Amino acid sequence: MFYSSFIKPFIDKLIAISTIGCTAPLFLLISIVNYALYKNVFFIQERTGLHMKPFQLIKFQTMRTIQDEHGVPLADMKRVTGFGKLLRITSIDELPQLFLVLTGKMSLVGPRPLPVSYDCYYTEEQRLRFEAKPGITGLAQVNGRNATSWESRFQFDSMYIKNRSFRLDMLILAKTFFQLMKFNEVNASDSITMKPFKN
Repeated sequence: MFYSSFIKPFIDKLIAISTIGCTAPLFLLISIVNYALYKNVFFIQERTGLHMKPFQLIKFQTMRTIQDEHGVPLADMKRVTGFGKLLRITSIDELPQLFLVLTGKMSLVGPRPLPVSYDCYYTEEQRLRFEAKPGITGLAQVNGRNATSWESRFQFDSMYIKNRSFRLDMLILAKTFFQLMKFNEVNASDSITMKPFKN
């Protein structure tokens, strides 16, 4: 597909470079605050990308490393800091992924990358999501973010794969801004950011 192979990567890199340049002072400020809070700037986790190839996802750190007496991490909402909540509700914690767009691991628009531990649970239909690069935002994100069910998210992912186009990508990018204003949809509940997926 000409658009997906040539035009989309060019647009991705152009917007990523422009955004990184405009937000460089913000990157620096968050890095300083995060290091002071966590002694660490970034959260890095292995996710599944295009054609089910793993890659290292990067975000700004938003949680402290706190465990109970048995060494089990506390619930997400007990570990996230006030500053971390601010980064999450504004989705600023996702900004470092712009560098993954530059390296070709991600796209601005596409199915959100999920942990590699989920790979064994996908149905044949759900595996369609791996026919495109994972995105910073996507069709599921502008239709509920983490407040939607897994079934609905995968349906939106499949819908995106089957209808990819310049027009759809631009529509998703435009809607993303307005979706960010719906802070109540960032987390799936008060205790976790999103329930683990198990088919």
